[in-house]
Amino acid sequence: MTDLECLIEWLKTYDGYDILGSCQVDYTDQIPNQGFVFPQGLVEVERREDILGNVTLTDRYNFGLYFTFEKALQDDTAARANASWVMDFQRWVQEQSARGLVPNFGNTETKATAQAQNGTLYSAEDSGTALYMAVLSVTFKRKIEN
Repeated sequence: MTDLECLIEWLKTYDGYDILGSCQVDYTDQIPNQGFVFPQGLVEVERREDILGNVTLTDRYNFGLYFTFEKALQDDTAARANASWVMDFQRWVQEQSARGLVPNFGNTETKATAQAQNGTLYSAEDSGTALYMAVLSVTFKRKIEN
């Protein structure tokens, strides 16, 4: 299983995921109740080398997560429900991280951590859908032995 597939499978364990019909990669649509994952690459956060030349890397994957929900332009009730879903999702990521349940993409015993942040309404369409976005970061360690 690739790291991306592993991440998507983990996202599916969120209790609120059941309202999402599917999870697409690098694609969005105006169909309500869909999730979309946009990988934003790998960042090397830190590099440490020991006296034997072994390298320990702290890496971070970043993802843009998009969610399409039903929402008429002036529908405050739907807006509140959608915003609550996004906020609850972010809290779930935080709790998963605190419990050590985030997928570890590294090869060390150090547990991966995750942050979901900046959840916001990205756009609203006349068609009655709204696109919400959150940024997900997963930090993990990898060791490369020389």
